[in-house]
Amino acid sequence: MADFFFTCNLNLVFFSAQYDIHILSFICFFLFVGAIGKSAQIGLHTWLPEAMEGPTPVSALIHAATMVTAGVFLIVRCSPLFEYAPSVLTLMLFIGSGTSFIAAVVGSAQHDIKKIIAYSTCSQLGYMIFACGLSEYSAALFHLVNHAFYKALLFLSAGSLIHSLSGEQDIRRMGGLAKILPVTYITFLIGSLSLMGFPFFSGFYSKDLILEASIGEYDVNSEFFY
Repeated sequence: MADFFFTCNLNLVFFSAQYDIHILSFICFFLFVGAIGKSAQIGLHTWLPEAMEGPTPVSALIHAATMVTAGVFLIVRCSPLFEYAPSVLTLMLFIGSGTSFIAAVVGSAQHDIKKIIAYSTCSQLGYMIFACGLSEYSAALFHLVNHAFYKALLFLSAGSLIHSLSGEQDIRRMGGLAKILPVTYITFLIGSLSLMGFPFFSGFYSKDLILEASIGEYDVNSEFFY
């Protein structure tokens, strides 16, 4: 059975038509479509910001650490299959880098503090998919674990902030809270620095590893996405 799946020149005649479809590319494409929906990649990403109505502890657990990263984890676990589908890996580069860039731009225009963090999650998931497209699955998993910690910290800090302001989530109505909420200020700052990839924070090591893997491919596509 293993030899059947890993035969590189295996073709499947689809509905007796004159089109030859590489069966592993066919399988991996639909696995990736599932990951796009689950991990909120561009095109199927709108559910994640809209799911921010729940309490922040739920967001910290589900929307930062477990649920949204399931698609990335699926790709990492199925990496032996994806390695025989280079066209799907190229598609991952497009989708992952596009999600990372567009979600970050959209998040910068939001006013709801939880939606800002949610779009940031979309952007970081794009980084992970991008790393998988480079066949750097260990780097993707490393970033997944790092992201779970600092994004959960940001969600819990946002919950402390919202609770202290009697349910207010609009950042335009906030300011000067460092003296009133010093612990929340410090934790938010630490989480934000790690998210930005500031040197010597955990996010720096995983993000830099992905970017180094990209520029180290010595390929036109990799340099463009870098």
